[in-house]
Amino acid sequence: MNTIVTAIRAGVLGFSLLAPAIVLAQSAPVAPASTIEEVVVTGIRYSLEQALEVKRQAVGAEEVIKAEDIGKLPDKNVADALQRLPGINTASAAGGEGGFDENDRVAIRGTSPSLTQTTVNGHAVASGDWFILDQFSLVGRSVSYTLLPSEIVNSVVVHKSQSADLTEGGVAGSIDIQTRHPLDFKKEFTAEAYVGAEYGDLGSNTSPQGNALFAWRNDSRTVGILGQAFYEERKIRRDGQEFLGYTTIPATIAGPNNTTIPNPMVTAFPDLAGAAIPTEIGSALFTQTRKRSGGTIDLQFAPTDQLSFDLNGFYSKLDADNYNRNYMLFLVNQVTNSRVPSSATVVNGTVVAAAWPAGTPNAIVYDEISRPGAGAETYFIDLSGKLQATDRLTLTGQLGYTHGLGNTPSQPAYEACQNGAFSYDMSAGTSNPASVTYAGSNSPAGAGTCWSWNDIEKATDQETYGQLDGLWKIDAGALNAFKAGVRYAEHKHIVKFPENGGCLGTCWSTFPNYTGGMYPSNFGTGLGSGPLTNIWQLSEGAIADYVAANVSTGPSRYYWPGESDVEESDWAAYAMAVIGGEGWKGNFGVRVVSTHEYSLVNVSGGSNPISTSAFGAYTPTVFTNNYLDILPSASLRFDLAKDLVLRFSAAETMARPDYSAIGGAVSLTDINWVGTGGNPNLKPIRSANYDSTIEWYFAPQSLLSFGLFYMDLSSYVDYSTSQINYFNQFYNQTGPYTITSPYNTSAQDRGFEIAYQQTLWRGFGVSGNFTHATGHTADGTPLVGASNTTYNLTGFYENRLFSARLAYTYRSHFLVGLDRSFDENQDSVGSLDASVNVNIGEHMRISLDALNLTDETLKYYGNNTSQPRAFYDNGRQFYLGLHATF
Repeated sequence: MNTIVTAIRAGVLGFSLLAPAIVLAQSAPVAPASTIEEVVVTGIRYSLEQALEVKRQAVGAEEVIKAEDIGKLPDKNVADALQRLPGINTASAAGGEGGFDENDRVAIRGTSPSLTQTTVNGHAVASGDWFILDQFSLVGRSVSYTLLPSEIVNSVVVHKSQSADLTEGGVAGSIDIQTRHPLDFKKEFTAEAYVGAEYGDLGSNTSPQGNALFAWRNDSRTVGILGQAFYEERKIRRDGQEFLGYTTIPATIAGPNNTTIPNPMVTAFPDLAGAAIPTEIGSALFTQTRKRSGGTIDLQFAPTDQLSFDLNGFYSKLDADNYNRNYMLFLVNQVTNSRVPSSATVVNGTVVAAAWPAGTPNAIVYDEISRPGAGAETYFIDLSGKLQATDRLTLTGQLGYTHGLGNTPSQPAYEACQNGAFSYDMSAGTSNPASVTYAGSNSPAGAGTCWSWNDIEKATDQETYGQLDGLWKIDAGALNAFKAGVRYAEHKHIVKFPENGGCLGTCWSTFPNYTGGMYPSNFGTGLGSGPLTNIWQLSEGAIADYVAANVSTGPSRYYWPGESDVEESDWAAYAMAVIGGEGWKGNFGVRVVSTHEYSLVNVSGGSNPISTSAFGAYTPTVFTNNYLDILPSASLRFDLAKDLVLRFSAAETMARPDYSAIGGAVSLTDINWVGTGGNPNLKPIRSANYDSTIEWYFAPQSLLSFGLFYMDLSSYVDYSTSQINYFNQFYNQTGPYTITSPYNTSAQDRGFEIAYQQTLWRGFGVSGNFTHATGHTADGTPLVGASNTTYNLTGFYENRLFSARLAYTYRSHFLVGLDRSFDENQDSVGSLDASVNVNIGEHMRISLDALNLTDETLKYYGNNTSQPRAFYDNGRQFYLGLHATF
C-alpha cells in the first residue's frame, strides 16, 4: 500500500515544481437538466435533496447534513445528528466520567475521537471539559460537542478522504461545522425564535429551553448582520453501579524479617491465587444542573462583487454544577490486608462472588464529591475575506483566535468508611448489575472518616491562526485549476492544579453534620435488582463546611503531578491541482507541515528537585520536538452513468498526540496504587488512507452506495504500564504506582459502508446505513473506539402540515481506553429517538422530541464480559417547544 502513496508523492511533487505558485480550484457548475414542470420541494425532503447534491458533486468521500435536517431530527447538539451518518461513531463521554444521555465526542470509522479533526467554518475551535479528570488526565484533541448546539448550524460536512487544502489533524477525517451568514438569507429581514422545555423522566425534572435569531441584509446584498442567542437548561440524574478497576490477589505476602509467607486468603481458598477481583463495587448516584448559554454574531460586508469580508464570533458556556456519590464495597482494602473471606467463587480467573463476615474493618468506602462551579466554555472570533483580483485569480484569507476553558474552582469531597459483613455476586457479568449486600447502608451509624480533600484545577486551550489561499483558474485541457496556500497557528494547552487539599489531624476526630439525607427512593429501578439502594447521604453544604474546617490548603498542597504546559507552533503549506474532463473530476496535491512542540513536565525527583510540595520532590523539565510531515493526496470521481458515481482517494494523514499524552500530567488513584501519565517524546499519529465508493442516485432524494476504506497507521498511540514511585497520601507513604503511559506502535483499520436513502410515496421516506470496521494494533490489541458494527435506520413522514421521524442507532462494543490501568470496554447499545412537528399556519410550528425511548442501560466491562465496570441508567428525555419564523 505504501508504494501507492509514494508514487502519488512523487507525482505531486513533480507537478508542483511546474505549476504556478498561487491558484485555487472550484468545481465547475453543473448545468441544470431541462424540465417540463417545476416541482417545489420543501422541509425534510428539501434538506435531503440539498445534502445529496453536495455529496454527489464532491470529488472525495463526503457526508453532508443541512440545517433543516438537524432542526427536524430529535437531536439537541451536532453530535446527535452526526451519529446517523454512515461511518460515524459517537460517545456520550470523553473518558473517566462515565456514560451520559447526550453525545459528547465524534469519531470516524472506528477510531478514537482524537483522530477526527473538528472545525467551524474551516478554522480550529478550542474546547474545554467540565469534568476534572478530562481537564488534566484524559485531555484529547477532540471537541466537546456539548458546547455546540444544533441551532447554530447551516450545514455540516464530513470529509472522510483528505485533500491537500484541508487543515491537517484528522487522521481518520475531518468535520466542518458551517454556521449561517446574513447575506445567504432569501429575505431582507428574518427572525426566528424557540421557547420550550425539557423533561427528564428519571429525576422527574422540567427545565427551560430557548433560542432566538435575527438576520438583516440590505436589498443589494452588500451589508448584513446576524445575531443569535441560546439558553438551555437540564437537570441530569444518572443511576449507576460502578466497578473501579480490578486487582490481582497475590499467592504470597510480605512476612517478618523481609520474608514472604503464604497469603491467608489463598490458604483458605486456593483458587484465589492470581485471580482478579474488583477493587470497589459501588452504588453511584450522579446529579447535575447543566446550563448552556451563549450566542453567535456575524457581520458581512461586500462593497463590490470582487471584495467581501465576514466577521464571525461565537461564545458558548456550560455551567455544570454536579454532585457525585458512590457507596462502595472496599474490596481492595480486604486484599491489601489479606482478610480471609467467608466464601469465594472464581470463574475464568475472576472472583465473581465473595463474602466477608461481621466485624470486617472498612467494609465500605463512601465517596461524596461536590463540584460547585464546574464548567466549560469556548469562543472564537474569526475574520475572513475574499478578493477577486482578476477574472482568473482569487485570494481568500482568514485570521482568528479561539479559546477554550475547563474549570473546577473547588471540589469539596468527603470519604467515609464503615465496618460490617458484606457480600457480592457478579456472576451475571454484563447481563445484570452485581447483587450486593450490606446491612448498614441506611445510616452513618458507626461510620468514620477515611479521607477528605478539596481540588482546584483549570485547563485553558487556545489557538491563534492565520491562513492565506490563492486561486488561479487555468482551463488548459485536463488541468482545470490550481490551488495553493499557507497556514500558521500557535496553540497552547495549559493545565494548572494549584491545590489538592488533604486531611488535617481533626479529620479523624470529627464527622460532617448529617441531617437525614437519603438516596432517592427510586434509585436503581432502571438498573434492575442487585445494587444497594437504601443509602444515606450528606448535603453538599455539610461537605463544604467540613472541608473548610478540616482540610489543609496552601502552597504545600500544590499538586505538581497534575500540571502540564504544551505549546505548539505549526506551519503548513500546500499546492493542489484540480483536474477533470467529460464525466470525470479529480485533484492531487501535497501538504507540507512543520511542527515545533514544547512541553514542560514536572518529573518526579529529577536532577534539580523542588521539595516544597506535600506530594514529593519534583523537577520542572522541558522537552522539545520538531517534526516535518509531507502529506500527498489524490482523489478521482467518475460519472459512470447519469446516476452512477465512482470515487477513489488515497492520502497520507497525520494528527498530533493528545495533550495529556505529551503533557506529562499524572493522575493518581491512591487507594489502588495506580495512575495515568504522559510521554513527552511521543511521535504524531501518521496513516496512509485509501477509500473507494460507488454511489447510485436512482431517484430524487434517493441514494444507494457502497464504500471500502483502509487505514495503515504507521505511528499509532497505544498504552502500556510501568512502575514509578510517588507519595501516597491515603496510606501516608511513598511507594510504586502502576502508571499507564502512551507509546507509539503501528495499527490497521479497515472496513466497508453501505448506505440507502429513498423518498417513497405520499410523503413517506426511509434511510439506513451499515458500517463494518475492524481495527487492531501490531500487538493484536483493539483500537480505541473501534466498533465492529454500527447501523442506523430512520423512517419519516412529511406533508404540508405535519412531519414525523423515528430513528434507531446501534453501535457494537468498543474499547473506551484504560481506566485506573485497566481495560474498559463499552458494551453494545442501541437507542430509539423520535420527533413530531406540527405546523400552525405559515410562521409557527410545535415540536415534540423524545430521546432514548427504550431507556437503554449503558454497560461497560473490563478484559471480558465477566468483569463488569459500570451500569448506567440516564432515563428518557422529552423536549416540547414552539417555533416561530418571520
